[in-house]
Order: sequence, then structure tokens, then C-alpha cells
Amino acid sequence: MVDIKLTNTRTHKKENFKPINSSRVGVYSCGPTVYWNQHIGHMYAYIQWDVLIRLLRNVGYKVKWVMNITDVGHMTGENLGDADTGEDKMEKGARREKLTVWQVADKYIKQFTDSLNLLNIQNPDVLSRATEHINEQIDLIKKIEANGFTYKTKTGLVFDTSKFKDYTRFARLNLAKQRAGARVEVDEEKRQPEDFLLWVTNKPNHIMQWNSPWGKGFPGWHIECTAMSVKYLGEKFDIHTGGKEHIPVHHTNEIAQGYGAFRRQTANYWLHNDWLTLKNEKMSKSKGNIYTIDDLVSKGYDPMHFRYLVLTSHYKKGLVFSFESLDAAQSAYNKLVEYIKAWRRGGRSTLSSDKMKMIDEFQKIFVEKLSDDLNVAEALAIVWSVAKSNLPNSDKLDLVLDYDHVLGLKLAENADKAQDVKIPEKVVKMVEEREEFRKRGDYKKADEVRISIEKSGFVLEDTEKGPIIKPTK
Repeated sequence: MVDIKLTNTRTHKKENFKPINSSRVGVYSCGPTVYWNQHIGHMYAYIQWDVLIRLLRNVGYKVKWVMNITDVGHMTGENLGDADTGEDKMEKGARREKLTVWQVADKYIKQFTDSLNLLNIQNPDVLSRATEHINEQIDLIKKIEANGFTYKTKTGLVFDTSKFKDYTRFARLNLAKQRAGARVEVDEEKRQPEDFLLWVTNKPNHIMQWNSPWGKGFPGWHIECTAMSVKYLGEKFDIHTGGKEHIPVHHTNEIAQGYGAFRRQTANYWLHNDWLTLKNEKMSKSKGNIYTIDDLVSKGYDPMHFRYLVLTSHYKKGLVFSFESLDAAQSAYNKLVEYIKAWRRGGRSTLSSDKMKMIDEFQKIFVEKLSDDLNVAEALAIVWSVAKSNLPNSDKLDLVLDYDHVLGLKLAENADKAQDVKIPEKVVKMVEEREEFRKRGDYKKADEVRISIEKSGFVLEDTEKGPIIKPTK
């Protein structure tokens, strides 16, 4: 197997990756809370982890990728410094949309999975909903309780962080400073402010509730990830991924739960991505500065243009998003597609020994870059080195399409779509005529022209950059 190095938050250093099983790797990724759309800031992380999964599979590992869906227990107080307070985000979403919590969950799970598909992110092997694993969460809490790590308050069953002496080690927490900077009132019955709820029982009006040994209620946010990761990957598995915002609370609490239940870490490697931001400001629903993948499509971009842009960054450094940078990614991506089309038109040449060595070196460097803590930006640069090399076109094609098994840019597929599609002059004139009608406000005639265009075998997509003409599939 190829030597892979990953930055492990658990040890705060880059390490050689050594899986528990020599041929298999278990990966758990923190997934979405499905009370609203997943925006491009969220999807930034999933693209990065998709490349990780593709790399592991490409070098020969059999990978099991598990991702959770949070559809209960994630409280709004998280944004104010206490994930145990406030309102359940699912209920907030249900009230906003005048739907049931179950309908909200279904709606935004679909939005999430549709976004995965648009971005060519592989579907996780297991996509598990918290509400479908209540029994597993209760069983895990029982183990933690039996090991003496809990106490009860009027709020519910609480994890006693004082029983886990390494609680601050993972995130290098300064609890005194954290407490002093807290923006919420501390639960007076908690022994330590950082203690957290495993099971909540003081919300009689909460819609989603289940019976438990501690009373009717619902699970705290953190317990679902520990319960579902060990259910599908075992009490000890290889990699756990998430955003850097998970480090100080959510993942710290997951580690505490693992110790409380099993007296050890559940994951060997904890990987965390930085954020996609707007001018160094985090994208968030509360600020109203978000874009979804569908928003980008409506503006005339292919989802692969955004994926390409993400691949120009390192997961540990994040990305400052702008439409100028997306335009640059669009231009670069489209040029690659044009290269693919041109290379396909040439025949095959006999390779000299020098050219064979060059191919081997390109292959080696590409894998080395990706294996060095998922340095996908430098791996992408190798694609351009190949494109500009003096290798025969057929070998450039083979190399780049082989790389794309890991990059996931759908280069061959989009080259197929773009293969010399000629738009008849009469269709071009109809598009121009329709635009004139639209400018005059004569939408009835504009719609009649659109129907004629469709009858001619083409469809129109109206975007901010103007109409895009595509052949009917």
C-alpha cells in the first residue's frame, strides 16, 4: 500500500496512516442537521472527504464510509456557547415552514443527497438517521451510566466530564477561559459548565420524544455520532472527519463518551477541515449569506466548476469564495474538457522509454501529492503538467482520466456532452427573438418561441449570464 500521511487532531501532528486492518478502512463523517438547505460551505467539506475516500479506494483499500443525518437533538444554543440550551433546530425548521418535523427532515435530506449527486460526491455506504437509531443511543448511554460517568438533573441525564481526566486534551481547551467567556447562563444543576446532556427529559412539549430508563425525552446531540459510528464500524475504527467547529465541543464530547462507554478512543485519526468563507466571513444561515449548489446552477455554472474550485484549496486551510474565483475555475475546467475532446481525436503512438519513464513519474508524483495530507491542489497542478507535457495525446488522455477517478471532476462525461454539439441557425435566431420579446415584456410570445425551440430538440436555461441552449436529452 502507498504511504499516506494525515494531520491527526488527536495528536496535533501529521502522522503516517496505519489502518487497524491492513486492507480495510472505516471512515465516519459528521453529516448535516437537516432543518435547512446545505449550502456550498457545507458541501466544501464533503467534497474534500469524498477525495479522501476516493484516494483510499484508489490505492487499494476497501473502504466503508458512514455518515450521520441529525434529525433530532441539535439545539440552537450551540451558537451561543451551550449545545444543551435553546430550541431543537428541527422544530425551529418545522415552525418556519409550517411542516411536521418529519417532513422537514425528508425535504432537506433530499436537498442534501441531491447536492451530493450534483457534485459527484460518492454516496456514503451508510447514511444513518439519528431518529432511526434511538435504541442504539439508549444502549450506549446505559453503558456510560453503568461505568459511573453520569448524574441526573432536572434537565435529564448528564455526562460528568470530571470523570474523564483528558477531557481538555483533544481540543487543548482552557476551561477557565471558556467559562469566563460564556454568553449563556450556566445550568445551576450541572457540576461543571462543560458537562453535557446524554438524554433530555425536561422538554414536555418537544415533538420528537421516546421512552427511556431516564424518562420520556430525546437524545442529546453528541450521543448519536458515537452510537452510530460504533454500530457500523466497531468500537475501534480508523478515521473520523468533521469541520473545525466540531473540535471544542461535539468531537470533544464524542471522545468523552467513547471513554465513558469503552474506556478508550473510538477513532484513531480525527481529521478536520477549515471553512469556505466569504471575504473571511463564515457562511451561515443566520447571516443570510449562503448559496446552494442549485443557486450556482441557476447562475449558469456547472456543479463541476465549484468542485474544481474546491480542489484548488487544501482542506486544512479552507477557501475564500467569490464569483471571480468561480469564474476562473469555470474557465480552467472548461479548458480541461476541451483538452479531453482534442486528445480523443488523435491516434495512439509508440512510446519511447523516456516517455514511459515520464508517465511513471507523473503517476508517482500525483499519488505522492494526494498522500501528503490530501494535498489535492498540488495533485491538480500535476494534471496541468501532464496537459502541457510533450507526451502523446493518447497518453495524456489516459493519465488525466485515471487521475479523475480520484478528483471526481467528470471530465470524460462532460467532454461527451460537449462533443461538437451544433446549434442550428434557426434555433439561434429563435433564442434571440425570444430575448427581444422578454425585454419588451411580451412573455406570452416569448413562451411560444420557447415551445418552438423545444420542439426543435433544444431546451433553454435562463441564467444571470443569459440563456444557455442545450440539446434535449
